[in-house]
Amino acid sequence: MPNRVLFILKRREDYNSTPVDNPRGLSTGLFNSASFMEQMLAEHSRAFAMMEVAIDNNCIDRLVTKHKPTHVVIEALWVVPSKFEVLTKLHPKVKWIVRLHSEMPFMAGEGMAMNWIMDYLSYENVSVGVNAPRMLDEVRVYTKLGKGWPSALVNKRVIYMPNFYPQHYVKKLFDYKKEYVDVGCFGAVRPLKNHLVQAFGALKFANKIKKKLRFHINVGRQEMKGEPVLHNLKAVFMQLAGTGHELVMHEWVQREDFLKLCATMDIGMQCNFSETFNIVGADLVSQGVPLVATKEVPWASRLFNADPNSSDNIAKVLECTYDWPELNVWLNQRNLTKYTNKTIRIWSELFY
Repeated sequence: MPNRVLFILKRREDYNSTPVDNPRGLSTGLFNSASFMEQMLAEHSRAFAMMEVAIDNNCIDRLVTKHKPTHVVIEALWVVPSKFEVLTKLHPKVKWIVRLHSEMPFMAGEGMAMNWIMDYLSYENVSVGVNAPRMLDEVRVYTKLGKGWPSALVNKRVIYMPNFYPQHYVKKLFDYKKEYVDVGCFGAVRPLKNHLVQAFGALKFANKIKKKLRFHINVGRQEMKGEPVLHNLKAVFMQLAGTGHELVMHEWVQREDFLKLCATMDIGMQCNFSETFNIVGADLVSQGVPLVATKEVPWASRLFNADPNSSDNIAKVLECTYDWPELNVWLNQRNLTKYTNKTIRIWSELFY
C-alpha cells in the first residue's frame, strides 16, 4: 500500500486580523510551501498526500484519526514536545516529522527552538525535517553532540526535506518606456529581510537610470521587531516626497491576486540576510519578472546576486538586471526548475 502523508499546519490569523479556517490561496510562505508539497507528492510519487489546518495541539489526534496517515509532517515549530508523549501512544504506527523552515539566524529569534528540537528527538517515532542544507548540517551536529548517536542514526532522524515550487512560468516583456520603475520587495517586514538597505539600493538605481522609483512592499505583517523597519521605510519616502519616489504598500492578499501583483513589477528584490528557499522570489520569477537576490536564495542565479550589506552593489546589480531582464528570468526559471526537480526525487524516495 502507498504511504499516506498528512501535512498539519497551525491555524493563524490573517493579516487583517480575521480568523482563517480554510486559508487555501492565502499568500503566506508556510501555507503555500505545504500546499505545494501536497500537490507534488500527489502528482509525482506513489504517496497519497493530504493537508489540514489545526487550531492548536489538541486537534492533532482528531485529524490523524480522521485520515489514518502513515506519516505526519508538522510544518514549523508549534507543537509542544510533550504532546508527542500522548500522540505516539495513541498512534504508535505513525511516523512523525517536524519540519523546520528557517536557517539558524532566524531560528535564533525563536526562544524555545533549540530545546524543542532536541526534545522532539527523544521520541522514537519523531524525526526532524530540515529544508536547507546548511541548517541540516547544524542540526545534525547538534543532535550528534547532544544525543551521542552514531552518524547513521543521526542522518536517519534528521532528514533533508527541501521545498518544491510548481513549474508554471509566464513570459513577460520588459517596458522601458514607463516614467516609473516598479520594484517589488515583498514579504514579511522583519530585520533579516533587509528592506531598508534594499530601498536605498533601489533609490540609487532609479536615479542612475533617471526614473522615479515605486518601491512596493507588503504591510500588516511585521515580525521579530519589524515595526522599526517599517517606520524607517515610511520615513525615508516621506522625506523624499518632493522627488517623485514613492513607497507603495500592499495588504496581504490571496495567492492568485498576489501573483497578479507580482506580474506588474519591473524587477523583484530579495536581497535578504537569511533564506532557506524564498517563495516570494519564486512567485516573482514565475510571472516573468527578473529577480535580484543574494546567495541565500539557493536557486537564484549567481550572475544577478547582490551583496545585502551594500546598497551600491545592489544598485549595480539592479542596473545589470534592467539591461538584461530576459537573461535574468531565463536563468532564474532554469535554476528553479532544476531545484524543484531534485526536490521531487528526494521526497519520492523518502515516501517510496
